[in-house]
Amino acid sequence: MRQRWIALSTLFIAILLSSGCSVSPTRVRRADAVVAAGIQRQLDCDRPDHCAIDSPLLDAAHQAMADSTDTQPVHVVTLLNDSEAAMVARINLIRAAQRSIDVQTYIWDQDDAGQLVLNELLKAARRGVKVRILADQLFSFGDAALLDRLATAHQNLEVRLYNPTFHEAQTSVVEFSASIVCCFMKFNQRMHNKLLLVDNTIGITGGRNYQDRYFDWDDEFDYVDRDVMVGGPAAQSMATSFTTFWNHKRSTPLTHLRDINRDLLHLEAPPPWPEPHYTHPQRVARVQEEAEDDDWLDDALVSDTLRTGRVEYFSDLPAKTNKPDKHGAHEFTTRLMHLVSSAQHEVILQTPYLVLSDRAQEIFSRLRQRETPPRIVVSTNSLASTDAFAVYALSYKHRKRYLKDDGFEIYELKPHAVGPAEDNAQTATDEGPTPPLTGNKPKHRRVGTDRGLLGSHGSARRNRPAPLTVPGRRFALHAKSIVVDDDFAMVGSHNFDPRSDHYNTEAGVIVYDARFANALRESILRDTQPENAWVVAPRLRNSASTAIGDISASLPLFDLWPYRYATSYDLKAGCTPMRPSDPAFFSCYTPVGDFPDVDVSPKLIYTRLITAFGSGAEGVL
Repeated sequence: MRQRWIALSTLFIAILLSSGCSVSPTRVRRADAVVAAGIQRQLDCDRPDHCAIDSPLLDAAHQAMADSTDTQPVHVVTLLNDSEAAMVARINLIRAAQRSIDVQTYIWDQDDAGQLVLNELLKAARRGVKVRILADQLFSFGDAALLDRLATAHQNLEVRLYNPTFHEAQTSVVEFSASIVCCFMKFNQRMHNKLLLVDNTIGITGGRNYQDRYFDWDDEFDYVDRDVMVGGPAAQSMATSFTTFWNHKRSTPLTHLRDINRDLLHLEAPPPWPEPHYTHPQRVARVQEEAEDDDWLDDALVSDTLRTGRVEYFSDLPAKTNKPDKHGAHEFTTRLMHLVSSAQHEVILQTPYLVLSDRAQEIFSRLRQRETPPRIVVSTNSLASTDAFAVYALSYKHRKRYLKDDGFEIYELKPHAVGPAEDNAQTATDEGPTPPLTGNKPKHRRVGTDRGLLGSHGSARRNRPAPLTVPGRRFALHAKSIVVDDDFAMVGSHNFDPRSDHYNTEAGVIVYDARFANALRESILRDTQPENAWVVAPRLRNSASTAIGDISASLPLFDLWPYRYATSYDLKAGCTPMRPSDPAFFSCYTPVGDFPDVDVSPKLIYTRLITAFGSGAEGVL
């Protein structure tokens, strides 16, 4: 009876919210007038270049633009594997901007990384640079007071939220539930693009959001992620894509949001912009100094920059969320699938979520049926490393298909992988443990994950990864990249899963340069080495129990048999790494179980249950 009452109440709330979710034109005009009266207009610089710093990154991009022709484009491309270099590059470009900065993201938190970038953007606006921020509403700027301040922070800074739930900046648990009842398709479709574009000349795109864990700044859990920085004509495509999203009807100005509109209309005076309160101020100060250190920039960024020719930036259209059956809306997804299908001898794929869309399954199936199939290497998460255990459960369900039918070599990241730990040590701080947030420090609204929808909403406790048998800082894979035949490579936001194919808008850069492809290939393969990953391979003995597991896995529901065709393996001491197809594999690798390093917990039970009953939710998760 109680559950029925809750369901009816949720439905009633959903009807009320959906019937009156927009803000009236009168209230929008009144809020706009409040903003116009209180917005900051004072500039900190009166020079024509708006006091921009000198930047070797932007200079190289300008030179590439100058050297390009319509038939022979010139680009400068930098692979941003290192998290500190990725942050420093952003700060350097923001400070070097002379005309405009456009930022597009899926998550914007209020931790050190989020505060730092936001404050750098505000400083640029105060210099006279036009700054536009477009963030997906569900996991960005969860503090209404912060958005109230952003509305009047400066006339050169404008913020819009994409696809807000019931036209509000903040989504309560009740509204989250109600949106699933009344308007699930619209609510389920998110803007997953990531882009920082400076002066329409150089941009950064890839997997990183604005949150500590994407820059190795979280004390407990960090992502292995990747961006690419591109200067040259491809930046014009970035500018066109951003403008298309910015002008789309789902990109909502702050005064059009019900809760922010209400706050602004009751505002007695514009609130002052507060000084940032960093948990680790010395670490923040270090990257700020590095952003203007020519020697550091040359060593970490300029020396790794490639000057090349053909580079393409692709983005799905925002119309993908309105008309997902229209081919043009899936521009990036379509292009990406075409590149994979053209593989001749090797595909190196890195994705946090190994749950393939139908289209991807068809492509890999055709590749497998060739007389000489290409090698397919997949770097992905283990249950011990991921924070999206529901998605991992579906990947676990289809292991046999991936290994036997598609011929994948699957390597799952260890939670305490040596490579990321060594990289993280370079960004570690000596300021001691993280103190609790008190006073006027920003409160974290939620722990965002770059997962689609149901896998990332709710409390921080719910989003925690599975408990481990060994403590310590954990790493999870978040990079989305692919290398085909050593000829060309992609870095972007596409996860190669049903959400990326059909729901979320995605973007990325395709670089047609063997040097870049080789550098990206080496980076991905490093994450597959024995010190960093377990190998997923068939069990040594295929018993009757395994046969029953095969039957169970083929069922859409009630897939409860615990024994699978494949399990995880670790390299024995003194052995040389080898592929699972090598005849000597089982003599050099030892099985470590289906979920190595994961402690007994409700997460294990949930994983089993979703494996059994969740196959129909692949497109949602």
